Amino acid sequence: MAEIITDKTMDEIEILAKLHLTDEEKEKSREEMQRMLDYVDMLNSLDTDGVEPLTHIFPVENVFREDEVEESTQRDDLLKNAPEEKDGQLLVPKTIG
Repeated sequence: MAEIITDKTMDEIEILAKLHLTDEEKEKSREEMQRMLDYVDMLNSLDTDGVEPLTHIFPVENVFREDEVEESTQRDDLLKNAPEEKDGQLLVPKTIG
């Protein structure tokens, strides 16, 4: 059985989380947290021997194509489209003053 959440524990949680709860809110929160702990305790009691760890529900496959070395466009052909060019590079206006 999971550890019982006491009023003292709730007070500590309230301080750490910087919450200001009414008595009714504290009780409701305590009950919800207790249900969570009970559920985790139930999960811990399950027999998982022989069950492989799972990182993804579906198989993970690489969907990217393989890298292929291809002939690149020649610099001179690219610079033909440039409005201005200097020493084999694009010439652009100065952007930093």
